[in-house]
Amino acid sequence: MKVEFAPAKIPFTRRLQTAAVLQWVFTFLALAQCCCVLFIALLFTRFWLISVLYATWWFIDRDTPSHGGRRLSFMHKLPMWRYLRDYFPVKLVKTANLDPGKNYVFGFHPHGILVAGAFVNFCTLTTGFMQLYPGLTPHLLMLPLWFRVPFFRDYIMSGGLIPSDKESARYLLQRQEGGNAVVIAVGGAPEALDAHPGAFTVLLANRKGFVKLAIENGAPLVPVFSFGENEVFDQVENPRGTWLRWVQERLQKLMGVSLPLFHARGVFQYSFGLIPYRKPIFTVVGKPIPVEKNERPTEEEVDALHELYIEELCKLFEEHKGNYGVPEDKHLTFV
Repeated sequence: MKVEFAPAKIPFTRRLQTAAVLQWVFTFLALAQCCCVLFIALLFTRFWLISVLYATWWFIDRDTPSHGGRRLSFMHKLPMWRYLRDYFPVKLVKTANLDPGKNYVFGFHPHGILVAGAFVNFCTLTTGFMQLYPGLTPHLLMLPLWFRVPFFRDYIMSGGLIPSDKESARYLLQRQEGGNAVVIAVGGAPEALDAHPGAFTVLLANRKGFVKLAIENGAPLVPVFSFGENEVFDQVENPRGTWLRWVQERLQKLMGVSLPLFHARGVFQYSFGLIPYRKPIFTVVGKPIPVEKNERPTEEEVDALHELYIEELCKLFEEHKGNYGVPEDKHLTFV
């Protein structure tokens, strides 16, 4: 394989963008593991008291992730997030106004490999979410596993991330003053296994928990589709029914996280590596679907709203796909 190296003369701004995306990839793939090693390693040094004090703080602060988290405003103002946004670049597209006096459930599709669009739009806030939807605060849901990792839990909470469990989402959706948008990557980790360039496979057919959550709390549902999400990484072919897909699905059920074999480019060359390609991502936020509150919805009510949600998501995709280079004969595939 011929390696294509990056030019020696590249604008400094582009180098900063690459550095920003490098730290973002490192955060997703290795920072949690490094935090665990650091916490344990400190116990066997003269700095052991740091881990002991942190463990005490961790116990006192154990309910914070499920009670709205701890977003830190200065985190959104860090220059690295603007460079991360501009690397792809990522853009947030508004299609309708949202009442800040209500709470919402955003269904984000597709998950992609590392949910780049969701992170940039709803955690870094560099694409103008607060300006487009004044009075609303987004909270992206993440696997509860990561909130059990010392040090790492505090870092991800500072960006507005909360655990992807019912208790955490309900805490925000039940706040009477409104103003909260709970963002759920509905397909979750398993959907990452279908994140191939040019694919529009959405894991939604049997995903109804977010619909039931919306009904129980009377929160309008908002479909969100991120065009370009599957284009920033390549993935080893793993069709359903192959041995590789079988192994990946078993590991996902066992570990709770999926293990897509993805690749893209490197830092100093463009032929291989784990740095995403520079391809634009357009995250389109649809119109809210009104939901009537019912703390004990029937299965029929959940199915009806789920079907309506799929219809609205399809409509959103079909109305906007032409603007973002999706061929006319391409449609969403639900599994």
